[in-house]
Amino acid sequence: MKNTASKLLNWIEFPVLLAGLVIAGGLWGFEELMEVARDTTPHAFDTEILLAFREAGQPDNPIGPPWLEGAMRDITSLGSASVLVLMTAAVIVYLLLIHRPGPAFLVFVAVAGGQALSSTLKLGIDRPRPDLVSHLADVASLSFPSGHAMLSAVTYLTLGSMASRFLPGRTTKVYVLALAVLTTLLVGISRVYLGVHWPSDVLAGWCAGFAWAMLCWLAAWALQRWRGQTDGG
Repeated sequence: MKNTASKLLNWIEFPVLLAGLVIAGGLWGFEELMEVARDTTPHAFDTEILLAFREAGQPDNPIGPPWLEGAMRDITSLGSASVLVLMTAAVIVYLLLIHRPGPAFLVFVAVAGGQALSSTLKLGIDRPRPDLVSHLADVASLSFPSGHAMLSAVTYLTLGSMASRFLPGRTTKVYVLALAVLTTLLVGISRVYLGVHWPSDVLAGWCAGFAWAMLCWLAAWALQRWRGQTDGG
């Protein structure tokens, strides 16, 4: 029994345990936020934060200097479908050019699967956009979860983890992953600032996006480990 437990601990690495915790936490958080989204009246948590991004008594006027609104529109575009598709396509083509079809396929599955999952979840919850404040960006789809928040998490974390595999040194790896997380957080915050999502929409998008990205990474890790054992055996 002890030998089996010892082998299991040797087989499971710390990043794998961390990925498992992120997946479990993301699923739990999404489930909790789904209950908030299904309420017939907006939660106080959502309304208070959304109004905090507007001048007191002026729901059409966002806080901060005039240039901040333009900056938030620029940041939110980093989570748009067109930008993420172009970025993903560029990475996939590059990986194919250097004869890495496996990682290219992983990137495609992670991002395309995340897009399909996001669309399915939106239809399942069917939450309308917030009408408490004016929208400072054009929107057409449903609100929960935030597609920008979810897909930016999926795309940037997948690309960040992929890039970190080829980078030398722990510092550079941490920097790339931290940059991926920071970009994801900024995109989500911009959606609330622009008034096109409830905060719970963004939190749910982060939860689902982080969980999906880690699940794809975990699947890739398990496949790589299995191939290594097969080749070695």
